[in-house]
Amino acid sequence: MLKALVLRAPGTNCDQEMCRAFRLAGAAADLIHIERLCERPDLLDDFDLVGFPGGFSYGDDIASGRLFALKLRERVYPALRRAAERGCPMIGACNGFQVLVQAGLLPGPLDGSPWPATAPLQTVALTDNQDAKFHDRWVGFTLDAESPCIWTRGLSDDSDEETRRQTHLLPVAHGEGRFVAATPPVMAALERNRQVVMRYADNYNGSHGAVAGICDASGRVFGLMPHPERYLDWTRHPAWTRLTPQVRKGETPGLRMFRNAVAAASSPAVPAA
Repeated sequence: MLKALVLRAPGTNCDQEMCRAFRLAGAAADLIHIERLCERPDLLDDFDLVGFPGGFSYGDDIASGRLFALKLRERVYPALRRAAERGCPMIGACNGFQVLVQAGLLPGPLDGSPWPATAPLQTVALTDNQDAKFHDRWVGFTLDAESPCIWTRGLSDDSDEETRRQTHLLPVAHGEGRFVAATPPVMAALERNRQVVMRYADNYNGSHGAVAGICDASGRVFGLMPHPERYLDWTRHPAWTRLTPQVRKGETPGLRMFRNAVAAASSPAVPAA
């Protein structure tokens, strides 16, 4: 059975949900504290998938995800680079997304070059929502069917627009979720490479390009502000009693994302450039 590593830190609060997501998708899941991984970065080599859960790691002191990301950059980046090079699927949801962009794992090299030996400079960020408010709600999203992202593969192929309207929802809970790129060329490269995987239907937080989630060039490292791990069962849908049996007979978008990743981890990855 494939093994998924879910990292936690003081303040994370969606780690058990992410473990459940991997288990329902067919993988074993181990929950490990970041300090243990800092002591033994080679532990990462034994896992087939990696998850960075949401929450408020280290109380979001300084900035959301900053301290968690600094530990990864300073102590774990070489092991994370090895995992990325061998095609290990990784996901960061909400606080996990904030961690991935600050640790240098997203968006990854934008010019087709290999992963650098040291953690790269940050090129995108998740900053204060445009209205300076904390948003805790369900949001609609759209997907790029041509994105290389393995996590969302097939999710845009649902039978009809009405089905997508009913099911393409995910919960969000953040105060610093507005996606911004450091420069226009960075944003242009993300668009050109089809690394913008997911967009908000209403762009409530003012993100550049309505970006809700991005992937690296391989499509195996995925970060998003919404929480797919909180939507593994149809009964979590805000109007689940009004969903038709036809809609509810399949898996939720959240579970399908993790199912896709487990399937991809079972297949050989495309070798790094």
